[in-house]
Amino acid sequence: METTQAGIISSRGLSIKVLSFIYWKRLRGYSVQVGVVNIFTNDKTGKTVRTSLETDFIAAKGSRIYYIQSAYSLDTPEKQDQETRSLKNIDDSFKKIVVVRESGPVRRDENGITYIGLEEFLLDEKSLDL
Repeated sequence: METTQAGIISSRGLSIKVLSFIYWKRLRGYSVQVGVVNIFTNDKTGKTVRTSLETDFIAAKGSRIYYIQSAYSLDTPEKQDQETRSLKNIDDSFKKIVVVRESGPVRRDENGITYIGLEEFLLDEKSLDL
């Protein structure tokens, strides 16, 4: 397993394929960019520290905006926090989605983040609005 530039924990090459599938199968026709969220905290000495967190896709079409993060697995609370931290720090009401490798029912957490399996996300044409 390795961490890719896109922030996905995966076996070699799989992360690029997943991001490509998401882009080509679901986000064509949208204006798409990579998102960066800067958060500021204080270290032990009180010095302000900036941390940049990446969101895999910001997809926009008209007045609709979607923040999409892809994750190989969310098998621990630490991994879930790592994958959703950028989304939790985006202070607006647009849809936030985590696409995971595992299939399963679509669910939402207490932060309003939607979790959906990769297969469901790619095959359901309405998956951005579930």
